[in-house]
Amino acid sequence: MRQFPLASLAFATLLALGSLPLHAADDTKDAPKAQSDKGDKDKGDKADEQPVPADRTVVTRHSVRIGNRTVSYQATAGRLLVHDDKGKPTVSFFYVAYTADGGKGGKRPVTFFYNGGPGSSSMWLHMGSYGPVRVANDGDKPIPPAPYRFVPNEYSLLDKSDLVFIDAPGTGYSQLAGKTEGKDVWGVDQDADAFTRFIQRYVTVNNRWNSPKFLFGESYGTTRSAVLVKSLQDKGMEFNGVVLMSSILDFSVAAPGIDHGYIVNLPTEAAIAWYHNKVPNKPADIGTFLADVRRFASGDYTLALAKGDAIEPAEADRIASQMSRYLGLSPQYIKEANLRVGPSRFRKELLRDQRLTVGRLDGRFQGIDPDAAGETPDGDTASDAITGAYVATFNQYIATELKFTEDRPYLPNNYGAIGKNWDWKRKKNGGWLQATYVGDDLGDAMRRNPHLKVFSANGYYDLATPFYATEFDLSHLGLEPAERKNVTFGFYPSGHMIYIDQPSLQQSKADLSRFYDDAAP
Repeated sequence: MRQFPLASLAFATLLALGSLPLHAADDTKDAPKAQSDKGDKDKGDKADEQPVPADRTVVTRHSVRIGNRTVSYQATAGRLLVHDDKGKPTVSFFYVAYTADGGKGGKRPVTFFYNGGPGSSSMWLHMGSYGPVRVANDGDKPIPPAPYRFVPNEYSLLDKSDLVFIDAPGTGYSQLAGKTEGKDVWGVDQDADAFTRFIQRYVTVNNRWNSPKFLFGESYGTTRSAVLVKSLQDKGMEFNGVVLMSSILDFSVAAPGIDHGYIVNLPTEAAIAWYHNKVPNKPADIGTFLADVRRFASGDYTLALAKGDAIEPAEADRIASQMSRYLGLSPQYIKEANLRVGPSRFRKELLRDQRLTVGRLDGRFQGIDPDAAGETPDGDTASDAITGAYVATFNQYIATELKFTEDRPYLPNNYGAIGKNWDWKRKKNGGWLQATYVGDDLGDAMRRNPHLKVFSANGYYDLATPFYATEFDLSHLGLEPAERKNVTFGFYPSGHMIYIDQPSLQQSKADLSRFYDDAAP
């Protein structure tokens, strides 16, 4: 959720919420009008009918060593056209599917992957996470300039499931078709409908109806997954599992005047301070440290913020002193911020004495601003550290290894057209919910399918989608004890893109292997 270099991530949507009403209108009879995208050819306007590309596949054969065995597989890069209820073409989806040899008559699991934005392709998950190849990188250090390398991925999930990486409409090589306009597919529910149609058609064309099925979304992709799993189950396609990586299910957290964001960000800010050795008398174990921060955030800190301007000076002093011990910032700075240190201020202040900032997507990364006296960072050093390598290696890989080429550029991100025209509104309980919330979709899907498993993967150093916010949201789905047991968590010493840290990639693969074994035994 960012400008082009920020690629896949959901946090730009938080900025977009600033101009939107934040509550469901109980008596609203007519839907608020979506932003018009007429007059812009890139948005699929009515004046120009879009081409309708034919279905196309390019198949290559490969193998990869995963753990103790070699997995031979078929890679299919292709286009798949979907239609609306009237049979008219709407989107030509680009996808890459990896199918292991020796499948059990279509009963092998299949997992559908996508990134977020909204407005990002699936390039980031494709080239960094659990596909058969990944970009070579060095943890929390920027990737050096070209020549870049992609290497066999020994932590791929291909030993557990076939993998399908999907580019969202208007990103990558996916494009609007026929008379489809941007407003028809660029919105929370419109997007889920388009993905529903793709997955239905993919499953039908490839005879995968009897396969165990999984959804895997990152960032806004987790928002999509919550809506998508319910949409597909409503149409008779049940799922075994949903993987939520770096989640955002509730966008009201960014609303002015709401303190919840400060509360759920505090443990992540503390984790980043711990990483950079700014925590006084730093505990040796980050897990124990963050358990203490969580208790403070949900207890004394929540109660203090609830008092607002009426808080007594002595209590404000006490809370600021405790926050200072967690965040490594001075009590005076914290009090001047009214006990509310948001992510941007924190990123600028933590290493100010070294004239450095820290990243938002991954707080381990350090950056340099031209003005060390500023209040907020000028960019995100974590994004800058990896974007060029991912774009270059994907373009090289898709053309040379998968043999798929197009006469148009691959769009890693199309936020300029998609993000600013995204329809965030959803109709709920007879009114129009202006701040997107999708936790109830996921909760409903889990209640109606009591076998549905959910795995939540979280990076400690992720300030875009903080882990404590995810814990809060997933504990408020309205589930009974039996269904609550179907939600499990993984926490890793990494950031938003958990997989760029190799130890975290290795541990998350082990956690996911257990999850798949449980969800599709």
